[in-house]
Amino acid sequence: QVQLVESGGGLVQAGGSLRLSCTASGLILDDYALGWFRQAPGKGREVVAAISMTGLSTHYADSVEGRFTISQDNAERTLSLQMNSLKPEGTAMSYCAAGRIAFSRFAFEYNYWGPGTQVTVSS
Repeated sequence: QVQLVESGGGLVQAGGSLRLSCTASGLILDDYALGWFRQAPGKGREVVAAISMTGLSTHYADSVEGRFTISQDNAERTLSLQMNSLKPEGTAMSYCAAGRIAFSRFAFEYNYWGPGTQVTVSS
């Protein structure tokens, strides 16, 4: 049974940092494309960052480029998202996802999702 569980969310002031982690079980990370998505109240789910199955390609939303870094540790079965210089508009529920695809920034192409962790950035 595949399970993804996020951690590391919380309340932070604007300009601060958080590191999200996603622990996977029931799958081998390097067989999947992986991504971090977020959903703010009243809005759709959007990609924050994605990494290809090979780990060689990454994609970042324009709004986080240069501030966030996605990484994976296949041995530890973890996916991480380092978030620096956080902004209030980044307040959202954040989700990690795994997809049986080479690479994608589209939520509908991902097969497995964690329950999410809340990120709140105060101004």
